[in-house]
Amino acid sequence: MKIHVRYFASLREALGPSETVDIAAAGATVAALRDALIARGGRHAEVLAHGRAVRCSLDQRMADERTALAEGAEVAFFPPVTGG
Repeated sequence: MKIHVRYFASLREALGPSETVDIAAAGATVAALRDALIARGGRHAEVLAHGRAVRCSLDQRMADERTALAEGAEVAFFPPVTGG
């Protein structure tokens, strides 16, 4: 399934503003998406690493990593504190 991913603040600086990611529908959660992005290695692995504090939203509502995804969802990742 295709998920639109947006990045904000320092994550945007490292990864760009957005991308579309294709992940397996079975068991698709925000955590599975984050794991798939980390598995790419490089900057994705660095800025989205599990040891780093990263917040997320699903379709413009705060979400946690257990939140299930649906086709065409928009997931945003951002640091816990962002500037205005």
